[in-house]
Parts: sequence; structure tokens; C-alpha cells
Amino acid sequence: MQYSTHDTLAILRRTPRVLRALLADLGEDWTARPYGPDTWSAHDVLAHLIHGERTDWVPRARILLQHGDARAFDPFDRQGYLDEARAKPLAALLDEFDALRKQSLADLAALNLSPADLDRRGRHPALGPVTLRNLLATWACHDLNHVAQACKALAHQYRAEVGPWEAYMSILAPPAPR
Repeated sequence: MQYSTHDTLAILRRTPRVLRALLADLGEDWTARPYGPDTWSAHDVLAHLIHGERTDWVPRARILLQHGDARAFDPFDRQGYLDEARAKPLAALLDEFDALRKQSLADLAALNLSPADLDRRGRHPALGPVTLRNLLATWACHDLNHVAQACKALAHQYRAEVGPWEAYMSILAPPAPR
């Protein structure tokens, strides 16, 4: 499938609503437990998404548009969400993510991107050359990946309860080794 800014924005707009529908009003027994060693809980996923809103997607788009590949993006701290996750209840994180995502999308719209801008190159600190199209497509895929991860963390809470049906539940497969 070819990249579509319209579809990318549709996914990005939906993510806060999807997570709110999935997680709001669930207790910590559901949302605060990971699905295995070195995995994230749904609460962690939400805090990570907030951290990304602040430090990753739009800031990187601005660096790319301003400096091209002459300046690498700032490295992303994949563990930078930890303090946020520990400090705030899930309801507060849902509200904050919603507000930050709306601001990110407004900031992105203010960039008035042209089709030619999507082919502009930047430099990822580990992956090398990337385009703005790559960045925006990755943002949408990142959201979908973490929605799936939150679902996996929730499903894992009933792992023992599904009994023999576990054999049919691919969502309950053990986490892949890192």
C-alpha cells in the first residue's frame, strides 16, 4: 500500500480514542501489569506514547525540515517514560495523551507540508537516511504497535483463566526475546 497522509492522520487522530475506550475505568490489576519479564503494561505503553509526543515525532519533523540530513535527530530515550508512568494515574495519562496528540497534529498541520516535503531527507542517529514520509508512516505504525502491545498486556491477565483455549490465542504467545 502506498503512503497516504490522509490515512496516516486518521490513525494518529484515533489512537487516543482507541486507548481511552480500551483502558478507561479498568483497574490497576488490568492496566499496571506487564505480560512478561522486560515487557510493558498498558499503563507503561501510554506513558511511552506521551514521552514520544513530547520528544520524538513533531520535533524530528522540524529538525528534518530545518536541517535536512545535515543534523541527526536527537536520540530517543526509550525508557524516558518511566518517571511519567510512576507519577500519574492512568486517567491522567489518558487525558494528557489526548491533549498532546491534538497539539502534535495541530503543529504538524501548521507546517503546511507539500507532497515534495514528504521526500525531504533527514538523518536518524542509528538508522541513517530517512524521509519525512518514513517518519510519518512510522509514527502511525508505532501507534498501532503500541495499541497491540496494550491489548497483549491486558489479554495476558487472563492467560491462566482461558485454560486450554490458550492454544488458540496468539495474543498470549510469550514475548519474543530481545
